[in-house]
Amino acid sequence: MSDQHESPIKTPRQLITVVVLAFVIPIALILLVSQLVTSGEKGKDDSQEAVLARIQPVGQVVIAAPSGPRAELTGEQVFGQVCKTCHEAGVAGSPKLGDKLAWGKVIAQGQPVVVGHALKGIRGMPAKGGNAGLSDTEVERGVVYMANKGGAGWKEPPPPAPAAAAAASTAAERSGEQVVAAACGKCHQTGEGGAPKVGDRDAWRPRVARGFAAVTQSALKGHGGMPARGGLAELSDNEVKRAIEYMMNSGAGTAAAPAAAAAAVPAAAAGKPDGKKTYDTVCTACHTPGAAGAPKLGDKAAWAPRIKTGMDALYASALKGKNAMPPKGGNAALPDADVKAAVDYIVAAGK
Repeated sequence: MSDQHESPIKTPRQLITVVVLAFVIPIALILLVSQLVTSGEKGKDDSQEAVLARIQPVGQVVIAAPSGPRAELTGEQVFGQVCKTCHEAGVAGSPKLGDKLAWGKVIAQGQPVVVGHALKGIRGMPAKGGNAGLSDTEVERGVVYMANKGGAGWKEPPPPAPAAAAAASTAAERSGEQVVAAACGKCHQTGEGGAPKVGDRDAWRPRVARGFAAVTQSALKGHGGMPARGGLAELSDNEVKRAIEYMMNSGAGTAAAPAAAAAAVPAAAAGKPDGKKTYDTVCTACHTPGAAGAPKLGDKAAWAPRIKTGMDALYASALKGKNAMPPKGGNAALPDADVKAAVDYIVAAGK
C-alpha cells in the first residue's frame, strides 16, 4: 500500500527545482503574452499621426470647390467692386455717387448713351471700368445703380433668359482678352520662358508668318515650355483661338482678322505708336488734373526728379505700376510699346 502513495520528489535538490520552476514558468508566460500584445511590427512608425493614418476609413468625403458659371453681379456689387475706385472720390472729374448736380448732366444724355460710354470707355474711363470680365448686363446695372442714386429713374436690364444665357456661354464664352488675362498673361505679359509679350511686334512677327492655324495648334497641344491650353484645361478650343487672335493682332498692331494679320505686320511695324493718343485715352485721367498725387503733364518741377531716374525706370513704373498708379494705367491690354510711347510724350512735355 505504501508503494502506491510514494512521492516522486525524493531529495531536497528536486524539491528546490520544482519550487523554482513553479515561479519561473508563470512569470515567463506572462512576459511573453505582454510582449506579444504591446509590440508592433518592426520598423513601423507608431507616432500619433501614423496610427491615425492607419486606422482612418478607406473612403473619405471631400467637398469640392463650387464650379460652373458664376452668378451675375447686382448694380450695387458692380459699383463696390469696380466703379467705386473713381466714382466714390470723384477721381479725374468722375461724378461722385449721390451727387445729383454732377449726375444731372450725365442723366440728361439718356440711358443708352451713358451705358454705351461705360461699355466702350470715355475719356479717362476704360471700357467696362477696366474689368473686361463684366458682362454687358452687369455694366448696365452698375450704371443704373449710380444714375438712380443721382436722381434718375432708370430701369435695370432684365436678366438674360436661360436659353440665351446657355447660347451665350456656348457661342461667346470668354473673349480673347479675358482668356489672356486668365491663362496666357502669366507668361505673355512678362515674357517668362521666352514667351512673346502681348504687343511685342518683333517677337510676334515670325509667329504671324507661321499662320493662325499653326500657332493655334501649338497653343492647344502645348509647345516648348508652354502647357496645353496655357495650363487651363477648361478652356474650349474657341476660347484658345480667341486668345491667339487677340495676341497675334496685338503683335500685328491691327484689329484685322487672323488671315490678314501676316500682311498687316510690315505696315504696322513701320508705324510708330502714338504716345499722345495713349495719353489722351488712358493717362489723362490722373496726369491732367494731378489726381492721387500724379505729376501733371507739363509740370517741369514735378517731373525733373523723375526724369533723373532715367527712362528705363520710368518705363518700368508705367508698365508695372507704382504707388496709386496701376500697371499700364489700368489698361492691361495696352501693348508695352504704346505705354512707352506715352511715357516719351509725357517726359518730352516735362522737360
